[in-house]
Amino acid sequence: MNNHQETLPLIGKSRFSAIKKFLPVSKETFRKMGMAGKAPKPERLGIRCTFYDNAEIHKWLKDPANYRAGE
Repeated sequence: MNNHQETLPLIGKSRFSAIKKFLPVSKETFRKMGMAGKAPKPERLGIRCTFYDNAEIHKWLKDPANYRAGE
């Protein structure tokens, strides 16, 4: 039995596959929210390499209704 509970690091960058288990919305909804400035925007590091800032994800998770990107 595995009692290990995963957590998202407070700092650093993570791929969507690592943060999706912490999000209450789908990938597409999160993407649309990011485009509207209501969720952290992804950082592109190449054509197929996208990361999210962990500190911004934590900030969004604390208050998703009032989150504004870049504040």
